[in-house]
Amino acid sequence: MKNWKEIIQHTTFRYLDHSNEVKFFGKDYTALTSFAVDDALAMSVSNGDSPPAIRLWVHPKTIVLGIPDARLPFIDEGVRFLANKGYHVVVRNSGGLAVALDGGVLNISLVIPGVHELSIHDCYEAMVSFVQYMLHDVTTEIEAYEIVHSYCPGDYDLSIHGKKFAGISQRRIKDGAAVQIYLDVEGNSNERASIIRDFYQISKKDTETKFHFPTVDPEVMASLSSLLHMNVTVEKMKARVLNALTNFSEQIVQTGFSASELAVFEKRYAQMIKRNEPIKSILKGER
Repeated sequence: MKNWKEIIQHTTFRYLDHSNEVKFFGKDYTALTSFAVDDALAMSVSNGDSPPAIRLWVHPKTIVLGIPDARLPFIDEGVRFLANKGYHVVVRNSGGLAVALDGGVLNISLVIPGVHELSIHDCYEAMVSFVQYMLHDVTTEIEAYEIVHSYCPGDYDLSIHGKKFAGISQRRIKDGAAVQIYLDVEGNSNERASIIRDFYQISKKDTETKFHFPTVDPEVMASLSSLLHMNVTVEKMKARVLNALTNFSEQIVQTGFSASELAVFEKRYAQMIKRNEPIKSILKGER
């Protein structure tokens, strides 16, 4: 397994802060847009048209569903429940299950090249170590293992004292990968977990399914602020990301999207729109 610093350390890094975006080339900047943006960046990095990149993104009250979630037996009821609670609902194109986003959750996409030479675990471990490094001055107790009864459980859940505050997914395109992590930084983590718990109860009921969906217990999840007993904010975490990045590169550039990246984005955005047509149909009362 490669050392995580080898994976992250590059001469030049591209830094994109999309955490306050409202529009992106005329489109509403939703989580749906974000996944298309990461695809375009992964393609660009793979082709060598862009240096490795880190992108920060935040979206208000959004439930991002995994592909298996969209096949729940009573998904129509579940989606309407989320919408009635004021949540935007999106089905993503990367791995994992439902997660809750809002203004207190910081998403980080690490977009790197050369993944044909890197295992999936290498990329996950790199993100785990990067987060541990970002917070090394305030805690050495971040661990990575599955937190049972959390939402979107996986081997690379990040926790402190058994309480999960982050989850990681990965999207590979050609020789590039977007390693995506959500960090529950501040706000009401219990409310986030409760809404996902209720969504599964409504969408699955007592039906037996081939796919195992989590029985969510809000008590196994928490924000970084509560776990560290500190006033940790999204803005402070953004500063930590940028500070850590400076230690792994000689130059940080903040270039906008090129014409070729925009062309890929438009194509991937159209694919995301198509993927989410069933959700749109539910909300329009067509099913």
